[in-house]
Amino acid sequence: MRVLLVEDDLRLAAALVTHLRRGGYEVTHTRTAAEGVRLAAEADFVLLDLGLPDADGLKALEQVRRSSDVPLIVVTARAGDVLRGLHRGADDYLVKPVRPEELLARMQAVVRRTARPAKVQRVAAGDVVIDVPARRVTVAGRDVPVTRREFDVLAVLASRPGEVCARDEILLALWGDTSLSASRALNVHVRNIRGKTERGWLIVTLVGTGYRLGDGPP
Repeated sequence: MRVLLVEDDLRLAAALVTHLRRGGYEVTHTRTAAEGVRLAAEADFVLLDLGLPDADGLKALEQVRRSSDVPLIVVTARAGDVLRGLHRGADDYLVKPVRPEELLARMQAVVRRTARPAKVQRVAAGDVVIDVPARRVTVAGRDVPVTRREFDVLAVLASRPGEVCARDEILLALWGDTSLSASRALNVHVRNIRGKTERGWLIVTLVGTGYRLGDGPP
């Protein structure tokens, strides 16, 4: 994915570029609104600072939105501009100081929301079947009772079989935040799912990254 970072703070930009590239993104950085508007057409995702030296970032956002629906997150030190940015077409926002881990999670969440919905029906992982429309989980043909939130965790993972879902992405999708309490709740749900299905391999933990559905017993 090609990410355009429009940010005039060179120290912050350098840190974000490093984290984005580590996350597998191709990054182009510019410091001006004019260049940001010009380059947005070539990007798959835009990170737009609102405090730019040559023009108001909100005006740049309006210009981008006239010709493109590219996923876009506004990054600002001016908390009062958040609502105006959202009203002008931003998909999400971050208020400085920015935590790179939260930025990556927010980007993944925006991509999921703006992408064409995948028509997930039934996903099999070994002898476990996750029937999304019916909200039903079976193991070797027998029904396994799970709570609503436990099923929601499985549904997020089932929407991207074989792929890793970032921990913060799951937290934002299901709880709307990455707080300690939400993180602890996710830990409990994952543990419960493994116990109820008696399939410890069903949810694979990638330390420091997130989770994915397992393929079957090791």
